Amino acid sequence: MFCGPGAIIMNDVSGGTVTHVGIAITFGLIVMAMIYAIGEISGAHINPAVTIAFWASGRFDKKEVLPYITAQMVGAFLASAILYALFPLHETQGATLPAGTAIQSFILEVILTFLLMFVIIKVSTGSKEIGTMAGIAIGGVVGLEAMFAGPITGASMNPARSIAPAIFSGNFEHLWLYILAPILGALLAILACRVIKGKECCPAC
Repeated sequence: MFCGPGAIIMNDVSGGTVTHVGIAITFGLIVMAMIYAIGEISGAHINPAVTIAFWASGRFDKKEVLPYITAQMVGAFLASAILYALFPLHETQGATLPAGTAIQSFILEVILTFLLMFVIIKVSTGSKEIGTMAGIAIGGVVGLEAMFAGPITGASMNPARSIAPAIFSGNFEHLWLYILAPILGALLAILACRVIKGKECCPAC
């Protein structure tokens, strides 16, 4: 939340120095770094949609869902607060905003999160994103999707990533789609994994 939206803000205030490619790489690298840093501790979910999907798959205890989402939201708001304090005049604060229609971005966000969660569920161990390749695979998907879809949807794939900047910038009109679409996409990925691998992928399905 600090590095990704921060890269967007710094690109704007520096006249495009970071570039769109740089923003996408930043998102991918920070996700990869966090997986290697805290994957063995918390699973490095850092995304409410991922936590909800892991719970739906039966890999995550329901009593942990609320604490995880609370921590994710607190982290998102703290990061956005720091960015707002550093760049108070920035109009969007790195918020995700559709470049086209809301339905276009909704569909894209469902697909993007589906692909992300499908990779996560395949490379994770239980409910934890750990292992030699997990960080590279998941960070790579985030960077890839931010690279090609970012100019249209903002490539959120994460309700917490969209909610905090929207609050600080006052951009609420399309926030609903950045909350609902990632959750729906993540849940669809669990169903797809269940079809492919059965109970091995999704004990609760």
